[in-house]
Amino acid sequence: MQEIITLIAQALGTGKKQTEQVLALLDSGATIPFIARYRKEATGGMDEVQIAEVARQNEKYKEMAHRKEYILQTIEEQGKLTDELRQRIDTCWDATVLEDIYLPFKPKRKTRAEVARKRGLQPLAEAILHRPNGDPEQYAQRYLNAEVPGIEDALQGARDILAEMMNEDERVRNSLRISFERTAVISSRVVKSKMEEAIKYRDYFDHSEPLHRCTSHRLLALRRGESEGFLRIDISPRNEEETIDRLLRGYPVRGKCGEQIIMAMNDAYKRLLKPSIETEFATSSKRRADEEAIRVFASNLSQLLLAAPLGQKRIMGIDPGFRTGCKVVCLDAQGNLLHNTAIFPHPPQNQRMEALDTLEALIKKYKIEAVAIGNGTAGRETEDLVRMLRKEGLSIFLISEDGASVYSASKIAREEFPDHDVTVRGAVSIGRRLADPLAELVKIDAKSIGVGQYQHDVDQSELKHALDLTVERCVNTVGVNLNTASKHLLTYVSGLGPALAQNIVNYRAEHGAFASREELQKVPRLGAKAFEQCAGFLRITSGKNPLDNTAVHPERYELIKQMAKDAGCTIQELIDSEEKRKSIMLEKYCNEEVGMPTLTDIMQELSKPGRDPRGENEEFCFDATLRSIDDLEVGMQLPGIVCNITNFGCFVDLGIKTQGLVHISQLADHRVSDPMHVVHLQQKVTVRVIDIDYERKRIALSMKGIKK
Repeated sequence: MQEIITLIAQALGTGKKQTEQVLALLDSGATIPFIARYRKEATGGMDEVQIAEVARQNEKYKEMAHRKEYILQTIEEQGKLTDELRQRIDTCWDATVLEDIYLPFKPKRKTRAEVARKRGLQPLAEAILHRPNGDPEQYAQRYLNAEVPGIEDALQGARDILAEMMNEDERVRNSLRISFERTAVISSRVVKSKMEEAIKYRDYFDHSEPLHRCTSHRLLALRRGESEGFLRIDISPRNEEETIDRLLRGYPVRGKCGEQIIMAMNDAYKRLLKPSIETEFATSSKRRADEEAIRVFASNLSQLLLAAPLGQKRIMGIDPGFRTGCKVVCLDAQGNLLHNTAIFPHPPQNQRMEALDTLEALIKKYKIEAVAIGNGTAGRETEDLVRMLRKEGLSIFLISEDGASVYSASKIAREEFPDHDVTVRGAVSIGRRLADPLAELVKIDAKSIGVGQYQHDVDQSELKHALDLTVERCVNTVGVNLNTASKHLLTYVSGLGPALAQNIVNYRAEHGAFASREELQKVPRLGAKAFEQCAGFLRITSGKNPLDNTAVHPERYELIKQMAKDAGCTIQELIDSEEKRKSIMLEKYCNEEVGMPTLTDIMQELSKPGRDPRGENEEFCFDATLRSIDDLEVGMQLPGIVCNITNFGCFVDLGIKTQGLVHISQLADHRVSDPMHVVHLQQKVTVRVIDIDYERKRIALSMKGIKK
């Protein structure tokens, strides 16, 4: 275990003691958000990402330890485990090197070399290798029999054995890896019979570039084209002849025996070595591309989940449409459905005046403060309709519909609204998304939210793990209102999960609102450990104890009580008075368990109890003259909202069906290495149209030279 701790600390550049304490906390059942927030003294202030990486590295090394045990057992059963070999395996923590050590001992399926060995040709292969000055044909004469009728048959068998030996030679494999690392080129060719179908991959019909320069999005595009059967992909060293010559170093290549060795190496390269190392590099490059795509996706998701909420307002949600009409719902300040109906203001019905009368009546009856309109089909037309009401104080928002249809047909939606159809559920989701994006979006599969990059092409288990961590981090960063949160939101709170979340909701329904965090301990199956992990992330806005509406953990309530006593005031007075808080000497309260990081966090919380870290949502208007790509002209400057960020730029919603792309080279007047350094999701921007491809429905935008 200590060796693994040392390896993790070295890999991540963290202290050994910190790493050990993080692992101890994780082993004790502590969650990542809890450790990051409430155990800063133990971790040295590690954030959630760093702690998650410690956990990931630990799993990796534990898996490798199990693999080493299996390899040692397998070799020992063969009677080939020497002390030197055991030492090499015990001290090896590189997965590639470990597998190279194991390769000669790995149980094999029926290979050409195994067949040759059974025919007694192993001595012939060794003679060619170790007695290079002789005549291989003369050597071969000795091994002719019924199974090996001719000299060439014997030599072919010997070359098969030599090829396998070369493939299992660590020096040879490492030499080939170096060639791949330095010179590997990834190439793609179109499958000629599918050229017409593969038109979207035309940029890759005859494409090649150094593998190390192939960006994650291009590599994932290439692999998608390959998986769909449109492209053939190859990864090879730039000069294969030179590569083979380097692999032959150390082998006798002169004379007639040398010819056999060269032939064996060429065979080994084409049949064994190259496919094996190519697979390694294909796997490692795909893994790196996956990691980058997942990083981008997780960052986008985090920004979307932490988008500013409108807050507890009475909201009208509208799911727009032409032929089927617009579904309208009215929600109270807590997001409960009060009323639903349908209006038909657009073609073919054109009941515009009736629709306006209905909307006006509903706004008045339910005291609607804001309208959320889905940005899909008929979205802009419906926005125009609502603005015709000219209601003072009524805010109007176009809301992304990404994922709303997925939610409306989901089990969660059916549980929430068993008596309503998918159109009503979709409109409710649009309205609630405006009020609190986080609370609503946690109900939707993250891959359906529309902010990913090749999310269906990356490792799905790694993607799910990363996105779950992201959702968990965002939920716990914001905190959750214990008395209003849904089961689905509570599920992501540190230490809970689906079962305890449901138990909390059931308890709340039976006993009414929670009066204090302490009352949580009365929830069935919510024990001391779960309480410790979740309590600090749950808020009670109007409870008896003002600390219950902060991120201060209950384990520190006595400490704050003492602070207030020392300051000669109540806890509420300490919260209300900046002067009182400044009078407290924090050093006085430091001990073995509580250090300055925790005390600093406590004082910050006391200064802003109940404050939402996400800021406030603001109304935004698209260009009123735009309805489709056909309304665009090169040179136009337009308002837009950043709706997705990738490695190669960002996509901007202009209020029309087609999103525009600001390429990374057009993001700023200076060089940009990472788009996320310049823009963030949901950012309001001004862009200039620089190119329009009407055929492919692509819009190129620029932010260069535009005054912020």
